[in-house]
Amino acid sequence: MRFRLQSCAASLSLSILILSPGRLSAQRPAGPDFSQRFTALATATAPSDSARLHRLFDLDWEYSNVSYPEGATYVGYPGQNDRWTDLSVAAINRRRAAVNSELKVVGAIDRARLNAPDQLSYDIFKRGVQETIEGTRFPGDLLQVTQRDGPQYSASTINAMSAATVKDYTDIIARLRALPVVVDQTIALLDSGIKRGITPPRITLRDVPAQMTNLVPEDPMKSALLAPFTQFPVGIAESDRTRLRADAVHAYNEQDRPAFQRLQSYLTNTYLPRSRETIGMSALPDGTAWYAYNIKVQTTTTRTPQQIHDLGLAEVKRIRAQMDSLIRSTGFKGDFPAFTNMLRTDPRFFYTDSAALVRAYRDITKRIDPELPKLFGKLPRLTYGVTTIPSYAAPSQTTAYYQGGSPGAHRAGEFFVNTYKLDTRPMWEMEVLTAHEAVPGHHLQIAIQEELEGIPEFRLYGGYTAYVEGWALYSESLGPELGLYKDPYSKFGQLTYEVWRAIRLVIDTGIHSFGWSRQQAIDYFRTNSAKTDQDITQEVDRYIVMPAQALAYKSGELEIKALRKYAEQELGPKFDIRAFHDQILSQGALPLDVLDTRIRAWVAAEKKPN
Repeated sequence: MRFRLQSCAASLSLSILILSPGRLSAQRPAGPDFSQRFTALATATAPSDSARLHRLFDLDWEYSNVSYPEGATYVGYPGQNDRWTDLSVAAINRRRAAVNSELKVVGAIDRARLNAPDQLSYDIFKRGVQETIEGTRFPGDLLQVTQRDGPQYSASTINAMSAATVKDYTDIIARLRALPVVVDQTIALLDSGIKRGITPPRITLRDVPAQMTNLVPEDPMKSALLAPFTQFPVGIAESDRTRLRADAVHAYNEQDRPAFQRLQSYLTNTYLPRSRETIGMSALPDGTAWYAYNIKVQTTTTRTPQQIHDLGLAEVKRIRAQMDSLIRSTGFKGDFPAFTNMLRTDPRFFYTDSAALVRAYRDITKRIDPELPKLFGKLPRLTYGVTTIPSYAAPSQTTAYYQGGSPGAHRAGEFFVNTYKLDTRPMWEMEVLTAHEAVPGHHLQIAIQEELEGIPEFRLYGGYTAYVEGWALYSESLGPELGLYKDPYSKFGQLTYEVWRAIRLVIDTGIHSFGWSRQQAIDYFRTNSAKTDQDITQEVDRYIVMPAQALAYKSGELEIKALRKYAEQELGPKFDIRAFHDQILSQGALPLDVLDTRIRAWVAAEKKPN
């Protein structure tokens, strides 16, 4: 999935940079010096520790949205839609100073004087600030472009913007005009990365120059950047439409297209040839410690790479036994490789046109929705829809992802599905994928979180990957209770997705800690899964450029399953699955250790006689 704005502490990736600001021009100023404002809050007289804490949360929310305008767009925070995140050296250093100043405010608050809800928010905020400061030793800012992230995805932000008024369109045009600054700042960061030997592996960048080219075709109105100008709302006058469209086309032709052509040329002629040939994070300067840090942040556990690798091997063995049993139950006479080859290649498992694929996904969501009250007492008000991954990005994207909506921005959640190479998008994975990305997975959890009352915004829109992805993976296992996986091939698809996440534990640690080659990872994946070769290749490349992120899924799922088993055993006939799920979701995304403590306390309270 793609998540949006996180707490300022969790969303920063700061590092010491060897750069010169050079000729980079500034965007509209980001506002006052937040470091000074945080420092002033730390020393100001406050009526209570609780009051200082909530002032901190309010100031942090302002800081997060002003510093990261793309996040502000997604959550509906006003006044930032004409800007991009400033990637200049000065801005990065200001953000580093701000997070250190936030820690001073945290230190000025006496936790013991806070009530229980405030203590929980205090603990989460402090943890995020401390982890961000710890992470400043690692130069993540230099890795601005991968096959999955970078300015070539700026159209996603533009298309998430409100497009209802002339002012909305003026903001879009301002962002179009500012894109060349983002491109130049990106090139400067990438150039610094080359000098320090910090780049993504060259093999993973093979499609990125084409992504730049595909974003800026010769015809402006065929670019995803100008999609809002292809159709205006009824309330905008024809004269305004003509003027706005002309301004957008001018910005595209004179600024955006040349900027992305410049970036494409830089990538092709300079960056890719000098990018590293190694793939593991251990090959980077301070890479072993960097990977350990990523593991801690992504899994919210203290597990070592070896422990995670061994857990993955055990999970693969367990799930593979279930898969082998299911194969036998179908009457298939061949072995596992023969069965998975049949699933990858038999035309009966594939749609031949993209519209039919999208309709089928929508049908699955319509079957799931009415079943949800069986498992949940509280459901979100925010709606969601199914749409397609943009064609310019589809070749390098995964099978599907979810992009959260926003009650504040009046935008529904979106379940994006990949229609590139339809012969790699099998029907037997569609139910489990819908359960993960839409309901009861990402949409249900994230929408409920955004609608919670009485908790600060950094928690409404923040998240811990182990919780968010762990919940979505756990949601896949709820399929039978929602009427899914009745077909044996669909059930095999669910097991394929479960083993896929176990495979991640093995491959991710294998690549980044134990010297695995890319081909070794692909071969292990293919041997133990029915995923198609297209998916396997994209997934392995994803693990290479997002070290430890893929470890979060199984970490969270296993924790939630363990907590459910604990609650069922402790409560016996008093166990209520709806109440358990509501409790899991009641405080939004939490670190796994915090979630464990809260659920055990809930079970203890439920056990007490009425």
